[in-house]
Amino acid sequence: MAAADEGEFLIVTGMSGAGRTTAANALEDLGWYVVDNLPPQILRPLLELTDMGGGNLPKVAAVVDVRGRGLFDDFPGVARALRSRGGVKVLYLDASDDVLVRRFEAVRRPHPLQEDGTLLDGIRTERARLAPIREAADLLIDTSALNIHQLAMQVSEMFSEEGAARHRLTLLSFGFKYGVPTDVDHVADMRFLPNPFWNEELRDCTGQDAQVRDFVLSRPGAAEFLDAYVQVLRPVLAGYQRENKSHSTVAIGCTGGKHRSVAVAEELARRLADEPGVAVNVRHRDLGRE
Repeated sequence: MAAADEGEFLIVTGMSGAGRTTAANALEDLGWYVVDNLPPQILRPLLELTDMGGGNLPKVAAVVDVRGRGLFDDFPGVARALRSRGGVKVLYLDASDDVLVRRFEAVRRPHPLQEDGTLLDGIRTERARLAPIREAADLLIDTSALNIHQLAMQVSEMFSEEGAARHRLTLLSFGFKYGVPTDVDHVADMRFLPNPFWNEELRDCTGQDAQVRDFVLSRPGAAEFLDAYVQVLRPVLAGYQRENKSHSTVAIGCTGGKHRSVAVAEELARRLADEPGVAVNVRHRDLGRE
């Protein structure tokens, strides 16, 4: 499927159980302002609000579906009117009947149009009501063979700006004496390197200062660690992108979070700056506490 043009207003719709929530979450992770379960009659006021926002809402996605019950009947006409003015696209999510039945049975929830009938009755009723919308949709994704991670990745690829990062990596320096961060994915310990604290000329400096950086990175084992750790992180970061994990944090620790961890975190950021699909930022949790 061809990649979608960047649009300012996207209507997400389709069959119940086909992955609308997953698609909406993926769009939100890309920075879209997402409104779920919106009655079709509110689409025009929302679009007008977007126009008046002065760039505060550059990308808006509205999820519209049969949960709106009787209000949903106006959707085809509203969608046609909005699309005629330009800048509005419709993304339709679909899946085969047997796949939808299995998904509803797995979560043990009734279909919104099932009423007193079977799951299949509800699915067929919904499919008939949505047929005109599916026919006119700008973008169609059949999720029958996709899991939630694959669907999220496909949506991300369709709507990411060219060259935009699919994964954001935070390199967090810290001091062990202030406690190990709990909300991280990986922890590396720099206490195997000599501590600049014991050098009177370096004690009051930090890992952001050239003299401390040069001292830390020139110690035996520093270069070997950096070379090896970057090689370890590269397949991990690529895997995170394949699994649609949009954020991760690598914590780099030393005793006080002032010298070694800071210098190494900064150097790792420099080495990973050009990693495909990854945006790197550095935080120094405990810098300034000593």
